[in-house]
Amino acid sequence: MASDKRTKFDPKKHHRKSIRLQGYDYSREGAYYVTIVTYHRDCLFGEIVNEEMFLNEFGKIADECWRAIPDHFPFVELGAHVIMPNHAHGIIAIHNDELTSNVGATQWVAPTTPDNRPKGPKPKSLGAIIGSFKSAVSYRINKEYNATGIWQRNYYEHIIRDEKDLQNKTDYIEANPSLWDDDENNPINPLL
Repeated sequence: MASDKRTKFDPKKHHRKSIRLQGYDYSREGAYYVTIVTYHRDCLFGEIVNEEMFLNEFGKIADECWRAIPDHFPFVELGAHVIMPNHAHGIIAIHNDELTSNVGATQWVAPTTPDNRPKGPKPKSLGAIIGSFKSAVSYRINKEYNATGIWQRNYYEHIIRDEKDLQNKTDYIEANPSLWDDDENNPINPLL
């Protein structure tokens, strides 16, 4: 019998602080490097052989859904990306969407009471894009293979500051399969 990796929720121990840059508008035009990890870092998307990533059926779905992001978010341009055995890295550039942006009142108004906070990520934001991607991958894998528990909660992001930063992140993404043996997401390596 497999052990259950879940633990009982303890609000003191499991309280999550936001990892986002406080006060930053993630729907703002710019480029972002993201890392999205599978649930329990399970290797769901394929394997690395001779420093090359070979996608399995789940990995092909993740790759197809990533490439389809601009179909659903026309103001997004994709940079380098890689689907790894248990995570994905990619660069997302958000451009001003003047044709569909609101004039005057914003969709997101300041709440007047703590109970009246908007739910979910801001529309057209990095969070909305990543949430949509994760949802699409989970939906397709569940529908086609009756599998659930694909993604770990949240994602890591880095705001790309300049061309040098963009090049460094692109180089890292492209080299990621060859770095798998030393990757902190590789299950054979102890978590840092």
